[in-house]
Amino acid sequence: MQQISKFGAFGAPQRLVRKVVYAVVRAGGRQEKVEVGTIVTMDRIKADKDGNVELAAVLLVDGDKITSDGASLAKITVTAEVLNNLRGPKIVIQKFKNKTGYKKRQGHRQELTRVQVTGIA
Repeated sequence: MQQISKFGAFGAPQRLVRKVVYAVVRAGGRQEKVEVGTIVTMDRIKADKDGNVELAAVLLVDGDKITSDGASLAKITVTAEVLNNLRGPKIVIQKFKNKTGYKKRQGHRQELTRVQVTGIA
């Protein structure tokens, strides 16, 4: 939790606690910590006709309450809007064997999707 300190009427500090809601979701073979408004780049996923996707929640933190069991997480939906599809940087794969004349060069660019989280409910 994030604590913000303010001074009260008689100079005594008062602690204001802001409620934080975030989720850890599966995003293309990895897990990402997201809040509403977070932009995440993940492996290419297909969106529905409106350009929205649902991400599977692994953990939910709502203030002091932490939810991690599967039955409760099945009710949680994390929705995101697809911003654009893009490709990652080029990765060059080179193979070489000494004294045999064997050389092989190959390139790869991963297809990615950039999404913005719109809701955690």
